[in-house]
Amino acid sequence: MNKFWQVIVAILIIGTFLFSCNKEKERKINGVSFVATPHKVTETHITPVVALHANYAAIMPFGFVKSIAHPKVLFNTNKQWYGETVVGVNQNIIMLKKSGIKIMLKPQLWVWDGVFTGIIKMNTEEDWRLFELGYERFILTFAEVAEKNDVAIFCIGTELEFFIKHRPEFWENLIKKVRAVYKGKLTYAANWNEYTQTPFWAKLDYIGVDAYFPLVNEKTPSVNGLRLAWDKPKLLLKKYSDSLQKKILFTEFGYRSVAFTAHKPWDVAYDKTTVNLQGQTNATKVLFEQFWKENWFAGGFLWKWFPDYVNSGGVHNARFTPQNKPAEEVVREVYLKYK
Repeated sequence: MNKFWQVIVAILIIGTFLFSCNKEKERKINGVSFVATPHKVTETHITPVVALHANYAAIMPFGFVKSIAHPKVLFNTNKQWYGETVVGVNQNIIMLKKSGIKIMLKPQLWVWDGVFTGIIKMNTEEDWRLFELGYERFILTFAEVAEKNDVAIFCIGTELEFFIKHRPEFWENLIKKVRAVYKGKLTYAANWNEYTQTPFWAKLDYIGVDAYFPLVNEKTPSVNGLRLAWDKPKLLLKKYSDSLQKKILFTEFGYRSVAFTAHKPWDVAYDKTTVNLQGQTNATKVLFEQFWKENWFAGGFLWKWFPDYVNSGGVHNARFTPQNKPAEEVVREVYLKYK
């Protein structure tokens, strides 16, 4: 081979390498929050996830606390849906992975009396000990499931601001115990107004944020208005990411298809207002525009996705899911681009 062709071959090899690196840099976590079912998941449930071009799914087994006055953590019971039990989580993971979908396992707490998990605070040291024992058992049980199934990401908690603030030592020890049984990447799902106060990011792999930032108080938020409103929170997220040298991961993101959807995205009172598909579409589009192109941003998990696709969402549905709504096409287009 003469020198001319040697040069050409070298250029082609280098070009292919650079292209591959660029594709790897652009690839995002295009996730859905996959809601548990009362029965086994089948290919019928997973085909729409693949068609969305999602490459990740968050599996979310719930643990339950009756109230702050009754701090025992219950999980993996025969009263729960199949998809929230250890057996069901295993089955869901296996089926999703068969279709090429990677997993974030994200066990979450639910308080029966309606108390927001972010303000859970026990009344006595005895109650704290009981609560911590139950929570640790809950998390370590599913950390073992994550390791057994070669799960890509494990989330150690969701929106537990007061629990972290008042019991920091517990969390330091919990992370060590999780690391002892699970070898994948770790995150925590901090609420949008909590992430800068979370003290243990250095010990995790991603800065997890549930991205329900209040943006604009408009019935149908405009694209331009949303772009401007994202300037400050986006800058703060980037600065925080840079300061810790870790990528931001939206452990949850999404908008209800209601009026004023970007004002207080977490406020369930808006569930009863007029359905507004355009507001959800605009807000979803701008969030993708703002973040999916950024190197310091890892991707995120859409809240939320129901396995019974045909009967989920729709143009008369006011909830978060984009299924069978115009916003679904926005998600599909972006997930295909960054797949």
